[in-house]
Amino acid sequence: MNWSKWIRQIHRWLAVTFTVTVIVTFIALAQKDPLVWVAYVPLLPLVLLMFTGLYLLVLPHATKWRSGGRTTAS
Repeated sequence: MNWSKWIRQIHRWLAVTFTVTVIVTFIALAQKDPLVWVAYVPLLPLVLLMFTGLYLLVLPHATKWRSGGRTTAS
C-alpha cells in the first residue's frame, strides 16, 4: 500500500473519531455540572484532520506538477 492510500484511510478514521468526540462533548457539556476542559477534546482529531486533508488536497496538483504539467491532446 502506498502513502496516499494510507493517508486517505487515516483521514477517514480521523473523521469518525472527530465525529464521536464532538458527540461526546455535546453530551458532557449538557450535564448539570459540565467539565469545561471536555470542550477541547475534539481539537486533536481536528488538527490531524486538517493536516491529512491538506495533503489530500495538494496531492493531485503535486502529481500533475511532477509529471510535467498539462499535456495537450493531438
